[in-house]
Order: sequence, then structure tokens, then C-alpha cells
Amino acid sequence: MSSTLEMNFITELGGRLKLSLSDPRAELTAGDVETAMNTIIEKNTFSSKTGDAAAIYNARVVTKDIEEIIAV
Repeated sequence: MSSTLEMNFITELGGRLKLSLSDPRAELTAGDVETAMNTIIEKNTFSSKTGDAAAIYNARVVTKDIEEIIAV
């Protein structure tokens, strides 16, 4: 089973910016993610066509269960 942390931001011009990280720690807390997202906003770490990340929209962990039928 694989998982991805998706962090979604609202940009300066009202757009959306999504950052995805593979295989987040199992013990990751909402506080950990919020702190990281606020740091990204404060440091202007990432930008998009609609500007820098300006606010937190949401964050979630997406889990996929992959069953291989045929593998080489």
C-alpha cells in the first residue's frame, strides 16, 4: 500500500497550488503538517502562475492499494 501527503494552498491571486510528498511518516500529525505548510508560506518556497502560496486550503493523506495482475 502506498500513500501520499497532499498539501493544498490558496495562492496570492486565488488559485490553487498542490504539493505532494510520497510515503509520509505514519506518526505525522495535523500540527506537523500545519507547521510545515506555514513555513512554506512564510518562506515563499513555491510559486505558481497565480502567485506564491498565501494560505492553507487543506491537507490529506491519500492511500492506494495496488494489486499487480501481471508483472515483468
